[in-house]
Amino acid sequence: MITALKFGGRLPLADAFGRLLARRARHVLDEADTVCAVPLSFERQAERGFNQAHEIARRCAAAAGCVLQPALLLRARHSETQMELSLAERKRNVRNAFVAREDLQGASVVVIDDVMTTGATLNEIAATLKRAGARWVTNLVVARTP
Repeated sequence: MITALKFGGRLPLADAFGRLLARRARHVLDEADTVCAVPLSFERQAERGFNQAHEIARRCAAAAGCVLQPALLLRARHSETQMELSLAERKRNVRNAFVAREDLQGASVVVIDDVMTTGATLNEIAATLKRAGARWVTNLVVARTP
């Protein structure tokens, strides 16, 4: 189903994923000051036509009554797809790839993504948000690869 959303453009799946994530993580979302999604590079978003993580986050935040900040994170550079990379390569691939676009002093932030494999992207984003002042960062994902 993730593949159908991500590569097949089946956007109604984002609604189902977002609602399920909101229900499952209600305790975390209730404590969050803001929610954001893992951003895609301009090139990848143009190629796909949408950001699946944003589509899930938008629906999750709405279902939970949270503030979604779609422009909070910026992917500062295009990087190659992570799917075929080793853990070390994934870490290098996303190092310094993200920028927080505002001061987050003391904020609690929830970051939403569709899939987590090694956690390299989410770890890099969490570090970026903490450098911008976030008190805590929690990552929510729909699926986890083995």
